Amino acid sequence: MIFTNKISNQIKRFWLVVTLVGFTAMTIIACNPSKFETKSAQVAQLVNSILSDPKTFNYALSSEFPNIFGLTYEGLTTQNPITGEIEPVLAESWSVTDDELGFIFTLREGLKWSDGQEITADDVVFTFNDIYLNEEIPTDTRDILRIGESRTLPKVEKIDDRRVKFTTPEPFAPFLGALGIPILPAHVLEESITTKDTEGKPTFLSKWGVDTPVDEIIVNGPYKLERYDTSQRVIFRRNPYYWRQDPQGKSQPYIERIVWPIVESTDTSMLQFRSGGLDAVGVTPDYFSLLKKQEKQGNFTIYNGGPATGTSFVVFNLNKGRRDGKPLVDPIKSRWFNTVEFRQAVAYAIDRQTMINNTFRGLGQTQDSPITIQSPFYLSPEEGLKTYDYNPEKAKELLQQAGFKYNTQGQLLDAQDNRVRFTLLTNAGNRIREAMGAQIRQDLGKIGMQVDFTPLAWNTYTNKLANTLDWDASLLGLTGGLEPNNGANVWSPEGGLHMFNQKPQAGQKPIEGWEVAPWEARIGELYIQAARELDEAKRKEIYAQTQRISQEYLPFIYLVNPYSLSAVRNKFENLQYSALGGPFWNIYEIKMTS
Repeated sequence: MIFTNKISNQIKRFWLVVTLVGFTAMTIIACNPSKFETKSAQVAQLVNSILSDPKTFNYALSSEFPNIFGLTYEGLTTQNPITGEIEPVLAESWSVTDDELGFIFTLREGLKWSDGQEITADDVVFTFNDIYLNEEIPTDTRDILRIGESRTLPKVEKIDDRRVKFTTPEPFAPFLGALGIPILPAHVLEESITTKDTEGKPTFLSKWGVDTPVDEIIVNGPYKLERYDTSQRVIFRRNPYYWRQDPQGKSQPYIERIVWPIVESTDTSMLQFRSGGLDAVGVTPDYFSLLKKQEKQGNFTIYNGGPATGTSFVVFNLNKGRRDGKPLVDPIKSRWFNTVEFRQAVAYAIDRQTMINNTFRGLGQTQDSPITIQSPFYLSPEEGLKTYDYNPEKAKELLQQAGFKYNTQGQLLDAQDNRVRFTLLTNAGNRIREAMGAQIRQDLGKIGMQVDFTPLAWNTYTNKLANTLDWDASLLGLTGGLEPNNGANVWSPEGGLHMFNQKPQAGQKPIEGWEVAPWEARIGELYIQAARELDEAKRKEIYAQTQRISQEYLPFIYLVNPYSLSAVRNKFENLQYSALGGPFWNIYEIKMTS
């Protein structure tokens, strides 16, 4: 449930996922290629490091990044990160019925899986009906397909071997973009859906874990898995059955091999890039000036895509529920966190401009909206979005209005004389994230709060956020995109990423006394309304309302939007860099010149 913001060709379709390694994490970081050459194969390869191991090879069960799926799978459609247009991928075309409730997709001819088996309409119907729409499968993907107040799912039926019809219960504006989710192979996975384990659950839930032999992972994307060595590397090989060809009839992709060494330190990756043997690196603010001076000498270019598409924020645990009779959050702290003036005071107390100047070296801008600035549905401060510019005196005033007070030492107390002290968590190992947390601790200390800033190992961190739910506050982020509805699972109270007031997910212990605030429910309702509205101007106004409410009640206290920066060696043709897609979103048409 916790993830990052570099968007690859598939990842860009599932925008809102919690950030695994932080918005400065490098999903495109290369290491010395010579370390990964084999005696039998000296082939053209791109080496892109990642900061942690993949968690699963099963797309439906994945909600974290990094993952393999941007290279290994495609869906019926995709969204071009340069133009924002929805484009056909596995589908060659589609049509919409007159009532705007039916979508008929025609698959391309000759599509094949990586094992040579034909891709047909049966695979599409299986993928949706048996996996994504199957309530027995705990997948976050289902949230972006739910429609209307009833959260009804679309109907999917086969017309013939190449045509599939989707029917929605009401108009659903984001539907074409939602169909970018991967199509999965029925001939490999069908049996695992119908076969049950000793607990009566589909064996699919344990299918294609990271311990699965890589030749058993059947894919339809430009690359297939060649090798995975835990904590060392993931290696991909060109899928010989991939459907794309260039205008001259040559098979794509052109790059034969991609290697992802698992490098847990961004500093190590940067040092490897500077040594001259690396392909690309995500540029963190602390290295920008140094790398800029070395562009010509190092034969690379730093690409700036403008504001990145993700978000970074502080989030408080607003869950008032109990598990096994024990409150998830200390009731004293829960009263603080659920006081809107408390959250607003925190927002005013964080000096975001200083954070930009110091931590981000000026390479970013303040952030005030959950919706990506590139989206046509983004509401700017100039259009009336509420902002929280640094104002510690305003913060103190709000706290006192809400019944808090100060002792003679300037420490903040609540009305019952409890010292205001809480723990702020983040994932360890991300220097930018840790620097942000250290400043937040200092800033909130200036208004009398004691913040115990605690970076945690990834597994411990995600277990608290997603499973035990026993945490106070967290510093993390979400990916972003052009279509707000792809974040519906964040804003729906029932959604799998509704982290500030998380309902237990499938297989988790129940929670007693879980409550939904009226403003919280209203945002969820507005997302439903916006999804059914086909007039874009009206959709924009509905999403404007959601942004106004979120900035008033602050379930997420937004921080800084850094610039999307990557340094890439001048050895690639057809790069089309964008904040939305990064340098290699069109990997299938990129060539190496040396």
